[in-house]
Amino acid sequence: MKGLMQDRPLLISHLIEHAATYHGTSEIVTLAVEGGKHRYTNADCRIRSKKVAQAMERLGMGIGDRIATLALNTYRHVELWYGIAGMGAVAHTINPRLFAEQIIFIANHAEDRILFLDLPFIPLIEAVADHLKTIERYVILTDDAHMPETQLANAVSYESLIEAEDGDYQWPEFDECTASGLCYTSGTTGDPKGVLYSHRSTVLHTFACALTDTLAISAKDTVLPIVPMFHASAWGIPYATCATGAKLVMPGLHHDGESLQKLITSEGVTMTAGVPTVWLMLLNYLEQSGTGIGCLERVLIGGAAAPESMIEAFEKKHDVRVFHAWGMTEMSPLGTVNTPVRATLGLSGEQQIALKSKQGRTVYGVEMKITDDQGADLPWDGRTFGNLKVRGWWVAQAYFRGAGGSITDEDGWFDTGDVATIDEHGFMQITDRSKDVIKSGGEWISSIELESAAMAHLDVAEAAVIGIPHPKWDERPLLVIVPKEGATVTKQGMLDFLEDKVAKWWLPDDVACVTELPHTATGKVHKMTLRKQFKDYTLPTVREG
Repeated sequence: MKGLMQDRPLLISHLIEHAATYHGTSEIVTLAVEGGKHRYTNADCRIRSKKVAQAMERLGMGIGDRIATLALNTYRHVELWYGIAGMGAVAHTINPRLFAEQIIFIANHAEDRILFLDLPFIPLIEAVADHLKTIERYVILTDDAHMPETQLANAVSYESLIEAEDGDYQWPEFDECTASGLCYTSGTTGDPKGVLYSHRSTVLHTFACALTDTLAISAKDTVLPIVPMFHASAWGIPYATCATGAKLVMPGLHHDGESLQKLITSEGVTMTAGVPTVWLMLLNYLEQSGTGIGCLERVLIGGAAAPESMIEAFEKKHDVRVFHAWGMTEMSPLGTVNTPVRATLGLSGEQQIALKSKQGRTVYGVEMKITDDQGADLPWDGRTFGNLKVRGWWVAQAYFRGAGGSITDEDGWFDTGDVATIDEHGFMQITDRSKDVIKSGGEWISSIELESAAMAHLDVAEAAVIGIPHPKWDERPLLVIVPKEGATVTKQGMLDFLEDKVAKWWLPDDVACVTELPHTATGKVHKMTLRKQFKDYTLPTVREG
């Protein structure tokens, strides 16, 4: 017997319809690429999204066609998300920080038909356009007044494209499992692989984002996603603000500390989200300028582990609550968020900071476990390391076009490639990527925990730990640090600092100072490149032995 409830498909177009109908005056504010601020409402966004859909249909786009964006966090990019998915096509976000060869591979593999791009990325695409086999036309995300000369074929300005439409458009209804978005992994090993989201998975993920124990976004909030829309869908925030009626603030090109401080204070931002490198810039600016941070209440940190020193700086100096989140492109991306449970409310200040350093508890809709290398489940004791596996309503079951073969086991579990612990309250902590964990004398050393401990040093701007071959212990840790401007950090001084913060046998065998660390296109330290830089390095414990 089936229930007697209405069976309406879960579609992304319903999100913008809800926002425009019930929160029509809520604003979307952008630091425009052309300069100045652009400000309009959810109701305006709906009309222009419908114009995008009309323009796509006029150009012959249909259900399942891939339409690419190479774009920043702006109001136009939001319109594209809703317009492209709303008419049944697939919005393919391309990361402009990738190498040219990766962009060529991704666009050709996806068989994108149209590419929308922001002004700063025109030279990048002009240089590779001859290799983009399926792109039929280029749309520059600007108006005619700012439209530059370009060699790109059939290029038009975005505003002229949608100006021809009237916005009188009825969103089509179709199967909720229809593809809606495409995002490729960064491809640190092998070619990038496409994760193909559905309307159903996206809407369910949006519900989860708004839960109190997740991002707790509400109509009272003003939300600034610094995490890019081309990086795991800006963690779902542009969808969640439409679902809840929150004001949305978009930074465009401006991610430096001064610009973010001014944007946060001028627009009354209450919640923001980004990777640790962004918060380092903001905290440094606040310290140097002596300025405040307005009515900001919450900072969501993901993409990499936030050091305890960063959490303490926000909470103790600026009275801003920090909460960690973790996920992956393959997870849409949210998997865990660090919000407290009743049993942890009585912890001391230091214990609270240590707890906040963990990636958090599972979001409803995702299941999680840790296993050994044979697949046996491991205990949730907060100490035992294991391979982190997930399954859920918005977790990928395969890559686009079958790349990589089967990616789940017979029970639907996806191996994240992360090594983690889970404690008795369900708080998960990433201790490493499986390929980055340091295996020393048959035991594992967490590079992430060592990095976090080193980052607490007042003179350290950034830190990374890699394993260096050792004839006796297999591998031993090398700590690579970037000192703060004008500061000096010695090996002995760092080892003395770490002595009471990690197990003695975890202490690095050496400390190297560099002017900068290599980063991936998503802002994480690129360990593969770092290992190449130090491939001929010999530890002093080997030289002396």
